[in-house]
Amino acid sequence: MWQFVIDIQRDIYLGFAAHIKAYASGTGWSAFLGFLPMGIAFGAIHAMTPGHSKSILATYLAGSSAGMLRGLLVSLALSFMHVTMSVIIALFSLPLVSIMFGGTGAGSSPILESVSRGLLGLIGIWMLWTALFREPHSHGDQQGIVVGLSAGLIPCPLTLFVMTFAISRGVPEAGILFALVMMVGVALTLSAVALTAVFFRQQMMHSKRSFRCALTQWIVTPAAAYAAVDLAKLNGSRSSILAPSGRCGDSVKTCRNQVNGSTPQARQVSIRL
Repeated sequence: MWQFVIDIQRDIYLGFAAHIKAYASGTGWSAFLGFLPMGIAFGAIHAMTPGHSKSILATYLAGSSAGMLRGLLVSLALSFMHVTMSVIIALFSLPLVSIMFGGTGAGSSPILESVSRGLLGLIGIWMLWTALFREPHSHGDQQGIVVGLSAGLIPCPLTLFVMTFAISRGVPEAGILFALVMMVGVALTLSAVALTAVFFRQQMMHSKRSFRCALTQWIVTPAAAYAAVDLAKLNGSRSSILAPSGRCGDSVKTCRNQVNGSTPQARQVSIRL
């Protein structure tokens, strides 16, 4: 599977190199513009390979309350920053950037990678503190965009290769144009990841609510009904014992009168005595 993806990337890159050479030699824009749509497939396939902050994107969306639209915004912010950083690094001279950022290989920028990880760590700590100590409320789209931009600070190595080759041929504008088309393909793949993460989270929440409703319907509600019936029977029994009837009240009154000597029989007995 991965070998197939790598082979497609190689073929598209070789085609890009041939068209860049032809454009640099003065053949005009027509052939190169006809090849540009391949940049979408190039970016989409390349974004399927490991990296590109897909795990960060999926983890954030799976743990947040973001909907489909917000998930798309986060993926677009990530795609934009991911490709743009590569273009900026290439335009500002790769040798100088390699010295400044201490890179040990093509597409390597340890300082940017450390900054990106640090920002993501701070965002994670802030989200954890918010979840534990603050009342839940909506943060809108700003938090997701910040996460996407922070995760995209790590440059795309393949875009660096494209830009480097175009600059070396003296046609940086062709490299920038191809990188913009690649960004569309990267955005398509990352958007698919974002929508999948949001969809599965929503399905899990729906399953949780369905299980809770079924639990309430089949266990909690019948148990509560039986308890209510038993409580009503118990209250009825206690009421019949504690509330005296009219006859019992008359008997108690008669007994009291007899004890106090208020009945005629009792008065006769007391006179005889």
